[in-house]
Amino acid sequence: MSNSDLVAFTGQGAAVWALVAAVFTLAGTVKGVIGLGLPTLSMALLAVWMPPAAAAALLIVPSLVTNVWQLQPWGTLSRITRRLAGMQTGIVAGTLMGAWCFGAPAGAGATMALGVSLVCYAAWGLLARPLKVPASHECWLGPLAGVLTGGITAVTGVFVLPAVVYLQSLELSRDELIQAMGLSFTTSTVALGLALAGQGGYSAPLLGVSLAMLVPAIAGMALGQWVRMRLPVPVFKRCFFTGLALLGIYMVLREIHR
Repeated sequence: MSNSDLVAFTGQGAAVWALVAAVFTLAGTVKGVIGLGLPTLSMALLAVWMPPAAAAALLIVPSLVTNVWQLQPWGTLSRITRRLAGMQTGIVAGTLMGAWCFGAPAGAGATMALGVSLVCYAAWGLLARPLKVPASHECWLGPLAGVLTGGITAVTGVFVLPAVVYLQSLELSRDELIQAMGLSFTTSTVALGLALAGQGGYSAPLLGVSLAMLVPAIAGMALGQWVRMRLPVPVFKRCFFTGLALLGIYMVLREIHR
């Protein structure tokens, strides 16, 4: 299904709109609870029944707005931006180069790659211990993590690996980590949007649908913040990562048996 086919498809009835909105509400809820997961979960669920490139196009506006929101407090943003400048440069370079080489994310095996990425991310979230990166290594590890993240973003539309692993290895405070993830995800969203536009995969109708999905995404974030006050976050994280693993396994098996 091409992006033009998707636009026509989304105009066929309220049921399709309700399904897409439900995905963004759920993804926003996860982000409201644990501070990440909106683009990952929305991309994973939408890609089950539409092309990965179209799913990536739909998440651009909700991802961008919610991640800019996560950049607060503004007073500390310049400091964290200077520290992570090499990583952000690497993200942009890796995303655009990956899109040029493989598509964005419409190359062969994009769905398979997305499924594998989800399984790896879930396994890390459930099993891995946080790493520690010495400050003296940030000058080269940051750009490398950025380039790798950008390449994976271009192929799959998901930009958590290895960005989140790297950021959690820097021993940032909780507030600094949330802001750093917001910065990284914002950069990745902008770079992915540029890559999609350069590949002709981001039309005005898709932009309109993406803009409309901002409402359920923000509503989901508000719900997630309410849930966070009533449910232990570690329990929620385990459920989230387990669900991602199962979804990734399903996507891989589906592609193998096609």
